[in-house]
Amino acid sequence: MNSKETSPNTPEYAYRIIDPGSVPRHDFHQFIVGAIGPRPIAFVSTVDKDGNPNLAPYSFFNAFSSNPPIFVFSSNRRATNNTVKDTLSNVREVPEVVINAVNFSIVRQMAVASAQFDKGVNEFVKSGLTPVPSDLVRPFRVKESPINMECKVTDIITLGEQGGAGHLIICEMLRMHIREEVLDEKGRIMPDKLDLMGRLGPGVLCTGER
Repeated sequence: MNSKETSPNTPEYAYRIIDPGSVPRHDFHQFIVGAIGPRPIAFVSTVDKDGNPNLAPYSFFNAFSSNPPIFVFSSNRRATNNTVKDTLSNVREVPEVVINAVNFSIVRQMAVASAQFDKGVNEFVKSGLTPVPSDLVRPFRVKESPINMECKVTDIITLGEQGGAGHLIICEMLRMHIREEVLDEKGRIMPDKLDLMGRLGPGVLCTGER
């Protein structure tokens, strides 16, 4: 059988064809986040020029290099009114972040911090999470998170000016804090002890251990 032939038992599939701009922007976003998953979550702590803290989760996130240690997350413009999030405004003023890991034990607090609060509202207070001073950067670490990564922002790449457009925030890690209880006798991270959460689709969270 050559590549152009099909088995008589091969089922026929119906496909929906979607081009960018062919559906409302919000619906198109839902198709993207539903198709790309699971996605890790960066629980990002920042401060503005006056030192006011902000805490927000981002699932457009991953690691892209270990030498140097580079992480990238995207802060998208809001599709509803084309405004930018406080995280983006803060890193433009103070180019430093802490990326905190999200495990099952703090997933509810993370969800609270994801709400759209007015600028200046402290998500640490709203979520009940504990801010801990960092060693090398100004933003706070999340005490309840099992891993904190202190980073400097090396670049911000703007991908567009319309609602839904992302801003790639490129971060170089300066120091990592790992809770001892998630490490084995060889000093390696145990995934079952870490119990990380991820985004599986619109409004859906997942973990590999539950």
